[in-house]
Amino acid sequence: MARIDPAPNGAAVSDGIPSKDRHPLLPAFLAQVLAALVVGALALLAAPALLGQPLFLAALQGVLALLIAWRLGAPIWWLPMHFCFLPLAVLARGMALPGWVWGGGFVLLLLVFWRTDQSRVPLYLTNRRSRDALQLQLPAGPCRVIDLGCGDGAVLRQLAAARPDCSFVGFEHAPLTWAWAWLRARGRHNLSIRCGDFWTHSLAGYDLVYAFLSPAAMPALGIKARTEMSPGARLVSNSFAIPGQVALDVIDVADARKTRFYTYDCGRSQ
Repeated sequence: MARIDPAPNGAAVSDGIPSKDRHPLLPAFLAQVLAALVVGALALLAAPALLGQPLFLAALQGVLALLIAWRLGAPIWWLPMHFCFLPLAVLARGMALPGWVWGGGFVLLLLVFWRTDQSRVPLYLTNRRSRDALQLQLPAGPCRVIDLGCGDGAVLRQLAAARPDCSFVGFEHAPLTWAWAWLRARGRHNLSIRCGDFWTHSLAGYDLVYAFLSPAAMPALGIKARTEMSPGARLVSNSFAIPGQVALDVIDVADARKTRFYTYDCGRSQ
């Protein structure tokens, strides 16, 4: 067994659900505004000639916003967005696209990613090698499996096809992503895709729980698993460890991103 270090960027936990006391959009907004004010003041007071180069100023603002966000403890996957936000806005403004494009794009992103700012869990998709590795973790006999945040449902479709003797459940809260997973799962008697918040769904009765979330969600997931999972059940977490909890096993997946599975025996018999 391997001891796992506490995950970075952990969130406070209350009743097994990540705390949202500090909204993640607030420091993101602060980083963008501060960077824009600094770059704007620099251009106005020290180098007025730069006002005619909006893309250069936007790139400079992006670098500064990235650094401010990093100092404020933003998740690593937010940093490229901080850098790209204003430069992409400047480029898009020059394309003279009709207004409905921006509204439609916003709605599409919302339907795919939903409230990632609140859940702090981006859309991670499990690659084929990881799905194959997860399939090897299924119990030998009939079992019940749940995927917390199943995304496009590819994981469960592969497992359901390979193990018709088992029952699979997936939860996804983003409407468009859920709809795609639900449609692709139709006709599979042993697969159910549900739209909703998995934090409100009990993990009791499942033999294997699969999660590919984020460091921010792991403390709460650890509490939920320890209090709800049945004795002998296993939790398999893709890439992210439960802080302060010893993993039963750490499995290296032979893929390009060097994925690791952290497996835990979280049943209430502990």
